[in-house]
Amino acid sequence: MNLNQVTVPALDLDKAIQFYETLGLILIVKSQQYARFLCPDGDSTFSIHKTDLLPTGDGVYVYFECKNLDQHVENLKAKGITFELEPTDQTWLWRETRLKDPDGNQLILFYGGENRINPPWRIDS
Repeated sequence: MNLNQVTVPALDLDKAIQFYETLGLILIVKSQQYARFLCPDGDSTFSIHKTDLLPTGDGVYVYFECKNLDQHVENLKAKGITFELEPTDQTWLWRETRLKDPDGNQLILFYGGENRINPPWRIDS
């Protein structure tokens, strides 16, 4: 099994498309209710679907890994993207930053490197 795609809700599809294109995702499908993007590294996809009501509570958290995280963040800031957390080294051995999309979905841009799949506390089966 391989994770192919994550879909998040959006009230304004065009506004969400513009935001995710600014992040660097490549739009490959668009209809009145749905848009799908190809992630610039690898072959996984990410999509948004138009909804009339957003979920309540913590909602969706989506992680995008970036090899050159700090530089990528600086490039996005220059394009007007606002971050809630500057790139920070975390205790779980990832460096990450946080932001929200126009609909409040939590996005985490991070670099985990080898520790993403093989942290020192990995459970071997």
